[in-house]
Amino acid sequence: MSKTLFEKIADREIPADIVHEDDVCLAFHDINPQAPVHLLVVPRKPIPRVGEASAEDQQALGHLLLVAGRLAREQGFAATDQGFRVVINHGQHGGESVPHLHVHVLAGRQLDWPPG
Repeated sequence: MSKTLFEKIADREIPADIVHEDDVCLAFHDINPQAPVHLLVVPRKPIPRVGEASAEDQQALGHLLLVAGRLAREQGFAATDQGFRVVINHGQHGGESVPHLHVHVLAGRQLDWPPG
């Protein structure tokens, strides 16, 4: 099975602007940002999408959200008057572009609702 784009980034086969790395995940700036701050938090384990995660992935899934929150705080967007958005896409109609679970952290502008 070939590696996903995110596995190649984690293995340093493709460069990325990495802002966080630990034994469970890494986070880096999106190459096609949809907001002034647009980070991706990616598990090292290649889980194809959130709807295919299993009970054994529970700890990693929680870790991804905690890292997303910490990164938003570090960027200065955790205050409720600023805020940030966390997004997980699943499937083509959900906006998924890479079949490797990842958490988007978006901040730095007013984010409309509903999303488009």
